[in-house]
Amino acid sequence: MRESASKLDVRLWWLQAVLGLCLLCGCGAAEFDYAAARERMVSQQLTVPGRDITNARVLSAMRKVPRHELVPASLRAQAYGDYPLPIGFDQTISQPFIVAFMTEKLDPKSTDKVLEIGTGSGYQAAVLAELVREVYTIEIVEPLARRAEADLKRLGYTNVFVRAGDGYKGWPEASPFDAIIVTCAPERVPQALVDQLREDGRMIIPVGPAGNQELYLLRKKSGAVERRAVLPVRFVPMTGGKAVDSKR
Repeated sequence: MRESASKLDVRLWWLQAVLGLCLLCGCGAAEFDYAAARERMVSQQLTVPGRDITNARVLSAMRKVPRHELVPASLRAQAYGDYPLPIGFDQTISQPFIVAFMTEKLDPKSTDKVLEIGTGSGYQAAVLAELVREVYTIEIVEPLARRAEADLKRLGYTNVFVRAGDGYKGWPEASPFDAIIVTCAPERVPQALVDQLREDGRMIIPVGPAGNQELYLLRKKSGAVERRAVLPVRFVPMTGGKAVDSKR
């Protein structure tokens, strides 16, 4: 659903200590300028050379979605940092660049119906909800699914539909989907997801075992998929269904 929690190194704990000192000094969350933090996130993490996120609609969504509302309260001041953060249940919220990169590669259209596998905090679903007609999102960890569903409703995202369940099986009764985004890594692309993708639809998905994953962009043509590797990544494994028993 997000990058592996093993990526959260000592830098995170150092930042938490700094945050604690700020709170002791009276720099509480109520005084934190989250809008300015989002703008810095875009200018310093997304549009810089070497990252080059250029899609204006994606950048607008990244500037708008309140990421701090979708992380634990104790980590809100770090919500726009260039790193993943823990969200409980050994899961993390991906760094903003990964969210923007995957979203841009998916090339979302305003009329699209999108399936997301791995809801996590709900942040990726919220970004997509700013860009497409409907988002269907599945989370295998039920407490995370329920929390994300409540948070997304609280934030006014009425075009996001959340299901607690096995994302490996997709959401067949809502298919076909114009696009599918997967934020956990199977060892092979699940055939069920290919079957639920509309002809000429797009899918972005990390594939491979831990330590050797590649992010692939797929397009469905005549029932088959054309795929292109776009970025080495590290995501938590897909745990539902038979996540290694499918056509690659």
